[in-house]
Amino acid sequence: MDLPGVVDIRNFVWKATDLASFDEDLSMTEFDQELDACGLNCPLPILRAKKALTKMASGEVLRIIATDPGSVKDFEAFSRQTGNELLESHEDGGKFYYRLKKA
Repeated sequence: MDLPGVVDIRNFVWKATDLASFDEDLSMTEFDQELDACGLNCPLPILRAKKALTKMASGEVLRIIATDPGSVKDFEAFSRQTGNELLESHEDGGKFYYRLKKA
């Protein structure tokens, strides 16, 4: 049955280019370890992240979740000072999410 504005997806086929971009989107959520720093204030989120990174291998990714708004500038400065790459920094619903790749 054909209805205007309705697309039948039962026979939809993904193209290889669609799957490649889908994989890129998934990579934004990949991490090796996670640190929950919710409820902690400066300097504790940075200190806990530093401690977690010392136990990780070069190239591994640490995901941090924090609630301290000051952590945004703290993690930017931490990344510059330590050489650990800040892959992600965003806020959602009062929580701040970071991904750091160990140098």
